[in-house]
Amino acid sequence: MRKLCLVLAALMICMTACAAAQEIEIHVNDQVLIAELADNSSAEALAELLARGPVTIDMHDFSNFEKVGELPESLPTNDEDITTEACDLILYLGHRFVIYYDTNSWDFTRLGRIISVTGEELREILGDGDVTVVLSLPEKTVEAEEVPET
Repeated sequence: MRKLCLVLAALMICMTACAAAQEIEIHVNDQVLIAELADNSSAEALAELLARGPVTIDMHDFSNFEKVGELPESLPTNDEDITTEACDLILYLGHRFVIYYDTNSWDFTRLGRIISVTGEELREILGDGDVTVVLSLPEKTVEAEEVPET
C-alpha cells in the first residue's frame, strides 16, 4: 500500500510539473516576444484561433499606455476588474487585442502576459504610434528518439 501511495504521489508531482502554461509568440518590429496565456476560456479560444494559423493585427497607440487592434473574430469574455501592468495581454469588448506597456484599471478579460521582456524593453520594441503584430503558436520541435543499438 505504501508503494502505491508513493507511486501516486510521484505521478501527481510529474503531472503538475509537466503541465506547462500555453505559450504564444508575438512577432513585432523584427522581435519575437513570448507570452504565457491565462487559464480561462478566452485564452483557450485565442489558442484555438492561432492553431488555424498566424493572425496579423494592425495596432494603434491609445493614450500612451496600450496598443489596440481588432481580432479577426470575437472571443468569449471573462471580464473582471483589473489593474493592468506593462506586458499584460488583454481582451477588450471581446474583439480587441490589447498589449499594455503601462497601467490602466477597468473591467477587462486577461489573455496572458509577455514573459520574455521587461516593461521598459516592451515599450521600446513597440515604439511610438501604430505597429503591426503577428500572433502565432510556437513551432513545435521534434526531439529525436534514441534508437537502440543492435
